[in-house]
Amino acid sequence: MSEEPEWITTEAAVALTGYSPHYVRRLVRQQRVTAQKWSHVWMIDKRALVEYQQQMEALGRTKFSPKRGTEAPEAEAEA
Repeated sequence: MSEEPEWITTEAAVALTGYSPHYVRRLVRQQRVTAQKWSHVWMIDKRALVEYQQQMEALGRTKFSPKRGTEAPEAEAEA
């Protein structure tokens, strides 16, 4: 049984993460976080947003690497 999403507004997402409103909207457009449009307001899945932010923080500076994600799993395990 999956847990129901906790929906937050774009403004609340900005306050929670410190991301700019433009960046939060870009994450939605690129489908990196789950979101739904209710009338004229975008609602973002709080858990998906927090998970995305934690993944990016865990990557550190490597999140900017163009080679990120192209390495074989064996090579990553050896590092």
